[in-house]
Amino acid sequence: MLTLAVTVKLLAEIALLALAAQGLVGLLSGAAKDRNPIYRLLQLVAKPWVSAARWFSPRIVLDRHVPLVAFFALLLLWAAATITKISICLQIGVASCQ
Repeated sequence: MLTLAVTVKLLAEIALLALAAQGLVGLLSGAAKDRNPIYRLLQLVAKPWVSAARWFSPRIVLDRHVPLVAFFALLLLWAAATITKISICLQIGVASCQ
């Protein structure tokens, strides 16, 4: 169970960093963000999570806001995985978690 919590936490961290970096590069690139290769790479990494967010978000949410929905959903997933990891580590002993 600890391995599952750590794996979910790691995947959420990677996706969160990709979405945050994509937002920052998009902000710095402006209108030319679609031609930026770094932005396109980060978009490729974050695409499964953004697609999942589009699937569970209502249609009233604009497409340009879906990455933000994905970011906050991943933030909640990361928090849940962190709390789960902490509770498991407290049950089995902190020395066993390292």
